[in-house]
Amino acid sequence: MKTDFFASLVSLFLFAPIGSSAHAEEILVSAAASLTDALNEIARSYGAKSKNTVRSNFGPSNGLARQIEEGAPADIFFSADLPQMDALDKNGRLEPSTRKNLLSNQLVIIVPADSKFALASPKDLLKAEVKRIALAEPSSVPVGVYSSKYLADEGLWDKVKPKIVPVQDVRATLAAVESGNIEAGFVYKTDATVSKKVKIAYEVPLAKGPKITYPVAIVKESKRKDAARDFMNFVQSPTAKDAFRKYGFVVLN
Repeated sequence: MKTDFFASLVSLFLFAPIGSSAHAEEILVSAAASLTDALNEIARSYGAKSKNTVRSNFGPSNGLARQIEEGAPADIFFSADLPQMDALDKNGRLEPSTRKNLLSNQLVIIVPADSKFALASPKDLLKAEVKRIALAEPSSVPVGVYSSKYLADEGLWDKVKPKIVPVQDVRATLAAVESGNIEAGFVYKTDATVSKKVKIAYEVPLAKGPKITYPVAIVKESKRKDAARDFMNFVQSPTAKDAFRKYGFVVLN
C-alpha cells in the first residue's frame, strides 16, 4: 500500500505542469489614462476565462514610460502615442516582436454639461467667455502634445496659451471641466463619452487633427512573459475589440 502511495506521489510531481501555466499570475499593465474604462472591462472579461488576473497602473503615458525606463515593474505597456513606445524600444526595454499598433482616437473640446457656450470652430476659444482651458501637460503628455500641435497648425496656440491650465493627464482634464471651474478642455472622444457632467462642444475633424496611435507591447524585464502574451492575445480578440469600440476607440486591425 505504501509503495502505491509513494508511486502516486512521485507521479504527481513528475507529471504536474510547470511554468506559468501551473499557477495563476497577476499581470501588471501600465496603460494610458484614457484606456481606464475599456481596459478595466477587458480585464474583467479576461479574468472570467483565465486563472490569471490583471492589475492596471493608469496614468500619463510619458510618466509610465519613465517609470519603466527607471526599472519599475510592468509586464505590458499600453501607450497613447508612439514617441513613448519608440523611446523604450530604442533603449531595449521592450520584448522583441511583441509591439503592435492597436487603436486610434479623436480629439474633442468639452465644456460642462450645463454650459451655454457653443463652439462653431476652435477659434471660439479666443472669446472672452472662455477664461480657462484645461489641457494635459502640452510639452509631454500625449493628449496635450496632440492638442497643442493641432492648435498650432490652426494658428491658435500662441493666442490661447495664456488661458491654458496644465493638468496631469486626460482624466484630470475631464475632472477639471466636470467641476464647472474650467470653461473648456481638450480630451479624447472616448473620455468625453464616459462622463455625464460634460458635453462635446467641438469634434476635431479626423482629417485635420493629429494622427493618434495607441501601441502596446510586452516589457522586456517582465517576469511573467507567458501570462503577458496570453493577455496580449486576449486584448486583440474579438471580445476585446468590441469593448474598445464600445468606448469609442477605433480598432486599427
